[in-house]
Amino acid sequence: MKLYSLFPGLLLNKPFEEEVMNWYEKLSQYFPIEEMKSKEHIEALLKERGDIYHKDEGPHHVMMYVETDNFIFIDYLFVSKESRGQGLGHQLIEKLKKKDKPIILEVEPVDYEDSDTEKRLRFYKREGFEHAQSIGYRRRSLATNEINQMEILYWSPTEESEESIFEKMKKTYEMIHTYKDKKWYRESYEPVEKVLTLDKNRDEGDILADI
Repeated sequence: MKLYSLFPGLLLNKPFEEEVMNWYEKLSQYFPIEEMKSKEHIEALLKERGDIYHKDEGPHHVMMYVETDNFIFIDYLFVSKESRGQGLGHQLIEKLKKKDKPIILEVEPVDYEDSDTEKRLRFYKREGFEHAQSIGYRRRSLATNEINQMEILYWSPTEESEESIFEKMKKTYEMIHTYKDKKWYRESYEPVEKVLTLDKNRDEGDILADI
């Protein structure tokens, strides 16, 4: 995998280069290509939107998340295989819950040919997350050009409406997912109105019900 500097012509020193490759490789090896932001995109968010975009990293985990005044969005959460089942994921979620704000994230629908999707859903269900059934989320991947359906899960310390979660997801899409997208991918993501929809009659069912 090649490493590109955010500043053409500027060589990264080796310790920093290894640090960058370390966490980004972990994410890119775990998450499918259609869900991955480019390294340049994430690095720019950390540098230019560091007021809201954060990296929590340890020897066995990487968590990228957004924290605004009134909600948290988990962009990526990776726990190494050797540390799964030891409570590390729970500790990371608990740390976010202590901020006393709604927590939102995106998940793939259950794919029974991929056991990881069911494990992820089971984990978030144990952590008290709910499925925002009325929110539709279909995003075209700029890496594969395919439309990917995702579902929205959320946890809240108070009773939070799905309309409120919907507005927070729209804000996340515009602030984070599409941040300078044409610069990183040479084309733009679709506008939020085409990607996120709110429909109380949406017939997807609760994806956590049978997990």
